[in-house]
Amino acid sequence: MRAKRVDVNQKDIVNALKMFGATVVDLSSVGKGCPDLLIGFNNKTYLIEVKRDSKAKFTPQQLQFNESWRGGLVVRVETVQDALALLN
Repeated sequence: MRAKRVDVNQKDIVNALKMFGATVVDLSSVGKGCPDLLIGFNNKTYLIEVKRDSKAKFTPQQLQFNESWRGGLVVRVETVQDALALLN
């Protein structure tokens, strides 16, 4: 089994979310289409899929997870600004 590749912008996004006051759990090692980050902020929970840019596509497993997830939305973010805007 190969290690999951983490997008280069994920570390900056995680750091910014933590500085903003969010709780961040890195789920990127789970695989099987599971989103990269679990975020808690102001009594709300967010699932975030980090993509490096607008050209990066969801994998078939990610699409399947997103379609089957009944706990809310899986949000795609590409930048720190995207992530922080989600919490505002």
